[in-house]
Parts: sequence; structure tokens; C-alpha cells
Amino acid sequence: MNEKWVTDVTEFHLLGEKRYLSPVLDLCNGEIIAYTVMNRPVYNLVHDMLEQALGRLQSGDKVVLHSDQG
Repeated sequence: MNEKWVTDVTEFHLLGEKRYLSPVLDLCNGEIIAYTVMNRPVYNLVHDMLEQALGRLQSGDKVVLHSDQG
């Protein structure tokens, strides 16, 4: 746990409106570590998610975060 994380921003439609999801998934156990949902793909979408995720780390954890930048 807390060794390999992945993230990506996903657009989806909910009740006729766009929403953007930015989650962090732990590849060890499939747990969602943190996520944010906003109605626009702005900086705070990712920033807030990273703040949540980093708050889960313990002293000595060495995590690799991979993001699909496509």
C-alpha cells in the first residue's frame, strides 16, 4: 500500500451537465485514496485531490504517482 498510485481526470455527464472527476487509485489494493469532483477542469480540481492524497501518507512512505497526461 502507498507504493504506486495512478490518477487521471475524467469528464462525465450527469443530469445534462458536465462534471470532472480527479481520483487517485492505489494499485496495490484498488482503493480510492482521494478524489475531487468539479463542474470545470480547473487547477483546484487536481490540487485539492493531491492535498487529500498526500495527507494519507505515513512517515517513510515512498509513493510513485503516475498520471495519464494525454
